[in-house]
Amino acid sequence: MDSPVPPRPAEPRPRRRDRHGRGMRGPVAPPQVPLSASRAETFRDLVQDSVERLERRWPQLADVDFMVLEVPVTPDESVPLGSAVPAAKDRPARIMIYRRPVEIRTKSRDERALLVHEVVVEQVAELLGLAPESVDPRYGQD
Repeated sequence: MDSPVPPRPAEPRPRRRDRHGRGMRGPVAPPQVPLSASRAETFRDLVQDSVERLERRWPQLADVDFMVLEVPVTPDESVPLGSAVPAAKDRPARIMIYRRPVEIRTKSRDERALLVHEVVVEQVAELLGLAPESVDPRYGQD
């Protein structure tokens, strides 16, 4: 009986994934590029950079908790970009930066970094009872 399908060879031939002769696929981006970082992680990094910049000048900020929240909890007519809560006897002072309102007001990463730093400076100034210009002399110049 003749079969239209030829018999398979005894040894399986090696699979080739390089069908077009261009080599094996490499990574989409180099490992030093943070493609997998989410917007929230990137925003947290911006806040952390700003806090570290201020902590060099104001060491007492090491006792302050900096938090990133999506949106403000209390619905007001105006949407704040951040808020500061003074320390109580059972918890440290807290500064909250609201990610979504800041992101909506900026178009690029550089604008976002500037706005995040301004918000952090304003909240630190409110917490310390100082003018923002005394917290960071470069405030408002960028």
